[in-house]
Amino acid sequence: LPNRKSNVTYASQTLDPNPNSNSNLTMKLSLALSVMIAVLSVSPTSSFQIPTPAFKTSTALNVATDATTAANPTTSTFLTPESAKAAMNLVGSPLYAYSIPKLQESASAALEFPNAFGLTVRYAMKASPNAAILSLFHKAGIHIDASSGFEVRRAMKAGIPAENISLSTQELPADFTTLMDIGVKVNACSLNQLTRIGEAYSGKSQNVGIRVNPGVGSGGFSKSTTSFSKTNVGGPSSSFGIWHELVTGGEAEAIVSKHGLVVERIHTHIGSGSDPEIWQSVASKSLSFCKIWDSVTACNLGGGYKVGRNPDEQTTDLQSIGGPVKQAFEGFKQEMGRDLTLEIEPGTFLVANAGALVCTVQDKVFTTGEGSHTFLKLDAGMTDVLRPSLYGAIHPITIFPNSGVTSDVGSDVEEVVVVGHCCESGDLMTSKPGQPEDLAERSLRAATVGDICVMDGSGAYCS
Repeated sequence: LPNRKSNVTYASQTLDPNPNSNSNLTMKLSLALSVMIAVLSVSPTSSFQIPTPAFKTSTALNVATDATTAANPTTSTFLTPESAKAAMNLVGSPLYAYSIPKLQESASAALEFPNAFGLTVRYAMKASPNAAILSLFHKAGIHIDASSGFEVRRAMKAGIPAENISLSTQELPADFTTLMDIGVKVNACSLNQLTRIGEAYSGKSQNVGIRVNPGVGSGGFSKSTTSFSKTNVGGPSSSFGIWHELVTGGEAEAIVSKHGLVVERIHTHIGSGSDPEIWQSVASKSLSFCKIWDSVTACNLGGGYKVGRNPDEQTTDLQSIGGPVKQAFEGFKQEMGRDLTLEIEPGTFLVANAGALVCTVQDKVFTTGEGSHTFLKLDAGMTDVLRPSLYGAIHPITIFPNSGVTSDVGSDVEEVVVVGHCCESGDLMTSKPGQPEDLAERSLRAATVGDICVMDGSGAYCS
């Protein structure tokens, strides 16, 4: 992959050489040790306007809205054969494509989350730290949730003000005081972190947030609220946050009092793809922690919302789950006499279905006899979309003809297993649901070497 050798790869060779220019942010995947390209595609009906520097473009990148009645799909979530081919012609294969209209749609939905006394939406930027995406969300009024000091600095380089960034991290940066001094909001995620902050600012009335492990967790690949899961970040099997009994039992309060810290924010997070009902119950419990300190002005209810990547999967209705939360905040006001700002931290919800991996079928092989399969080998793999190999996640896959012409899609279908390019048997794009150790066949358009493969739902925790 020639694109992997450079730290930053551009969608054109004629972009503004200034890495911080607005034009470059629009067509740039600014990943440290970058993987590939992000192409931000625009619908003909979108009101969003891309700045017009001197870079190559193509009307074929516009997303078609009319599908034909062919047996095989002629569109993916937002790409057609023509737009996918145009993107590949611009930057090569493989690449990530993002849809600006879909990013705007999800941003609008998050910003409309029901609230009683104010709302701050923070994008969990670890989902996709692309500078163009950070800039787009910033312009929409969305703040940032960072999970490392490196992400904080990355966000600031993308133009995000320090005061719009919240840091909750497993590893408190060595220079955390530098970040706090310029306005970054830091949530202490352990008693040790709280002590380090207290010692650095003892007697200075330093504002701080406290992340609490509420005792339960919920993730998209686990039904249990207390046992270990790769997508649970709450409960007794999770190391994230200060255990709730240490908050209610006085240990955290003693450190705060000793150093004269001012707790301004309570933060909880229970998992990625969490169950809406569990998320709502934790929201109420989080408010109880806000009663401990009269100085608390914001309650941050972290936890990723379920996103339906496939037709049989549901996406969380933010209006439905937000209504009871709004009422809980109103009840807190009646009981405690204080208004609390609600903070939420969507990541997957904002970007998952707005991004796709676009790659090439670079080989096709088969085996015979019992347990045999036909395999499509891609020029991408677990290096680019890890979720199937890690979780047994299911991503929609669409095969387009190499010609990039819709009329060439045809109606031939075959059962295949799709695999990546790594010399690793676990590099599997079509695992059984929730079973990353077992493969499954997919019924896809009959492919030939050189055809285009689009893996939708790859906008979060892939690029």
